[in-house]
Amino acid sequence: MDVPCVRVRPEHGETVRSRLADADLIADEFEITVEDGWLYVPLDDSGSSSDSSEGPVDALLSDLEVDYTLVDQGVPTRDTQTMPADLLGFEPSYERLGDTALLEEDDSQRAQEIADAILASDLPLETVLNKASKIKGETRVRDWDVVAGEGTTVVHREYGCEFALDLASVYFSPRLATERHRVVEQASEGERVFDMFAGVGPFVIPFARHGAECVGVDVNEVAIEYLRENADRNGVADRVTAIDADVREVAPDYEGWADRIVMNLPHSADTFLESAVTIAGHDCVIHYYDIQHEDDPFGPGERAIRAAAESEYEVSVETQRVVRSYAPHELNVCLDVRLERR
Repeated sequence: MDVPCVRVRPEHGETVRSRLADADLIADEFEITVEDGWLYVPLDDSGSSSDSSEGPVDALLSDLEVDYTLVDQGVPTRDTQTMPADLLGFEPSYERLGDTALLEEDDSQRAQEIADAILASDLPLETVLNKASKIKGETRVRDWDVVAGEGTTVVHREYGCEFALDLASVYFSPRLATERHRVVEQASEGERVFDMFAGVGPFVIPFARHGAECVGVDVNEVAIEYLRENADRNGVADRVTAIDADVREVAPDYEGWADRIVMNLPHSADTFLESAVTIAGHDCVIHYYDIQHEDDPFGPGERAIRAAAESEYEVSVETQRVVRSYAPHELNVCLDVRLERR
């Protein structure tokens, strides 16, 4: 059957396959195939679609000096692999995070049936969690029911980085992997990067691996503990400062310090813009995340940034990007905004 694939010359196949595998973009149920001098690597749904003009694969492979094309190609299924849908008779909905499957099922019996099928399949998954609450509180965590497996601690791999985390204690979204990679690729070696809501380090760690000096701040003490662990795990502890605090208390200590600031706290990032302006250096890019109505997804954020910064900086919006749909008629967006001191 025809499925979305990356087409690449066989001599570059392992480089491309390895990069796609690290990002969990390969469709495990199909064979990697060679035909007419080309190698075809099948993609799963997250790799074959995107809410923006630059898809996950382009963002992932753009730095490789290889010729590749996204095509629909007939590739064989893996005869030896049993998938959850084969056992259930329907296609279950779940996310993968490390060796854990994440469900969102209201019916506990259905959740158990799906979990049993996932563990009985040939997927390399050992734990199944079901969302038991919405994201809540200042630290943006949710409750989970452990349907199968040992607990809520996972190790997630993303673009060559490893992140240990406890889903019951910290916030983490695997859906933003491509967006994080897009932002990190903009940084230069030696930049000073400040993440105002750092979590376990999904921005900080790859920035540091990219050669940046990084400060990550978060009010969640557990997240900061994991950030320090992840800095060690990825060999960048010498370039990462992790601070457990409200960033508004920390900002005066880093006045004028940052070349780049990440503000990934949709719904309320605007209340921290005064601190961002304090932290910003002479020439600074802010990656500002927001959730707004589709009728005007970028306007509120731009107006808030200008109101906070224009007395001291020339403000220019370099990129306006829809990251994903958040809810009916609401969009999660990012504005890449440059501040240049007057």
